[in-house]
Amino acid sequence: MAQQSSGQITVTTAGTAVPGPAVGPGEFILQPGSGNAGAKVFIGNDGSNDVSSATGFSLAAGDKVVITVKTLASVYFDVSTNGDKIEWLFCTRHAGGTYGLAID
Repeated sequence: MAQQSSGQITVTTAGTAVPGPAVGPGEFILQPGSGNAGAKVFIGNDGSNDVSSATGFSLAAGDKVVITVKTLASVYFDVSTNGDKIEWLFCTRHAGGTYGLAID
């Protein structure tokens, strides 16, 4: 069965972090949802399986980050506005530093 290769994480209540899906291991491109109303999203894990605006890596509209993890479920996500999203893409790094979609 093919592993999920992309998705969106919705944070229903700003200030209440949610984990990512159980996908991985691998590299993931993360970015704020294109339709987000809020200014920022926050990514990370403070060691207590949580993240907040005080402990997370913040991304604003147009920002992207690439992370490598065993599973995206070990990363937590929070937002500044209820219902905002984080978009993710499971990817493979190619020669020259470009990224492509990773599909089994």
